[in-house]
Amino acid sequence: MKKIGESELILNPDGSIFHLHLKPENVADTIILVGDQGRVDMVSKYFEKIEFKIQNREFITHTGYYNGKRISVISTGIGTDNIDIVVNELDALCNIDLNERVVKKEHKTLNFIRIGTSGALQKDIKVGTAVISKMAVGFDGLLNFYANRNNICNLEIESEFIKHTNWNELLAKPYFIDSSNNLFDKLYESMYSGITISAPGFYGPQGRILRLPIVDNDINNKITNFEFEKHKITNYEMESSAIFGLSKLLGHNAVTVCSIIANRLRKEYSANYKIEVDKLIKLILNRLTKD
Repeated sequence: MKKIGESELILNPDGSIFHLHLKPENVADTIILVGDQGRVDMVSKYFEKIEFKIQNREFITHTGYYNGKRISVISTGIGTDNIDIVVNELDALCNIDLNERVVKKEHKTLNFIRIGTSGALQKDIKVGTAVISKMAVGFDGLLNFYANRNNICNLEIESEFIKHTNWNELLAKPYFIDSSNNLFDKLYESMYSGITISAPGFYGPQGRILRLPIVDNDINNKITNFEFEKHKITNYEMESSAIFGLSKLLGHNAVTVCSIIANRLRKEYSANYKIEVDKLIKLILNRLTKD
């Protein structure tokens, strides 16, 4: 079996993986991903017991127990580039023998649940609503660097979206990828569901104009009006496409639930959104650990 080189799989002197500073025994099979470092404490404060904590850069990990189930919560920072680091390193921890530097014969499946905040792209989605992503759209281009991208993406909706928006050829080709059915079914009750866009930035890539003009002033109207088999694009955020895509390629499960803190069409924003996020965290923890 081919060994993975030291420059490709970088380990720290203590044997932990390079960015996350984790060893295999430090992380649970069920992992909540949050962007904001402060949101790790918002999750782990509900744990009955915390057995492990570590931080390196923006990556904070707490592993503990909720309702007797072992769970890790990890902050990823913002963006799909960070997700590329987090998901690949977590997969390496469970599916690569770090000492021998070879892929293990038996595959372990991880469950990734992103809890985030988001901006709505449909007028009827109120601020404070919990939106669960049935599908993610990658404006980021990350998955296009990996082989077999087309095998896991919905190429039909991708083609229709490119036509509908008259997609600028200078931009990364968008990709559409489903969340995991089992995690979606476990969490979706009473939530608004739809298609979530992951943008590679907060301003121009999400149609915001401050001092710089953007290449398509009508992009958000096109997105709002897009419909495919009765499915509409519901919201913007910045991580889900990479989480879904890398998880599919690596054999893991992934889903995203976001609290809507702004409505882009109504020009509304909730300054007290942390209250709703806290409620969402408790709801997700209960549903994840329900038999």
